[in-house]
Amino acid sequence: MHQKHEPMNLNLPATASHSVLYQARAAWSRLAGADASFLPGSTSIAVAPDSRLSPPGWMAVVVLGDAALVTVPTARMADRASTALRDLGTQELADPDRLYDRLPFNEVLGPAHLLFLTPSRFRPVPSVTERVPGDDPLLLALLDRCGPGDADESALADITSSARVLRRDGRIVAAAGHELWPQGTAHLSILTDPRHRRRGLALNVASAAVADALTQGLLCQWRGRTLASRRVAQTLGFEETGFQLSLRLSEN
Repeated sequence: MHQKHEPMNLNLPATASHSVLYQARAAWSRLAGADASFLPGSTSIAVAPDSRLSPPGWMAVVVLGDAALVTVPTARMADRASTALRDLGTQELADPDRLYDRLPFNEVLGPAHLLFLTPSRFRPVPSVTERVPGDDPLLLALLDRCGPGDADESALADITSSARVLRRDGRIVAAAGHELWPQGTAHLSILTDPRHRRRGLALNVASAAVADALTQGLLCQWRGRTLASRRVAQTLGFEETGFQLSLRLSEN
């Protein structure tokens, strides 16, 4: 039985920065594959068996501004998607239940909001954080304490930067860093120990990590599924620019 999903509340800016959209779309296109690209005002469907936008064999949907990119592993699946999505607007692609009516699926990941930061909009918060390498044993211990669900969602294990951290009683209880993506994009990762949440720690480490990325001239990207995560990003000046979801389609 298909499980119903809460409608996704999108609050995309009326006019996102053209430079931000161009750079963000270029980064996601590179991850999708050589023949994948966004076309403003439309939905593009690309056969990309090696796409990194979703697990292998799944369909991925990424919307940035008024353009959507859909990747699928086979030409047969591309034909199915083209027919099913032909008259859906980009905002409607954020509704898994609407998609299920057109393209039945067995599993869904997301939707997750994608937020980007124009450097002039950055609103840093005062914070005193430490810098540790991404393989610091106490950082890995934080991942273990948070459990595989939160750890995987944060993608903190994938950062290529050093981490900005806060400690309590010798333990790292909050950390943030970024993974370097194509086109000079910094994909932010933030994680807080469950016993220390709702105390502003995520905002502190995220602010420091964003400042580090901006100093390197990188475009900061934030992927947030929860309202709490998006509020942290928005406090720092990020704007919602799109969303992402992945579907494991049914065979028939």
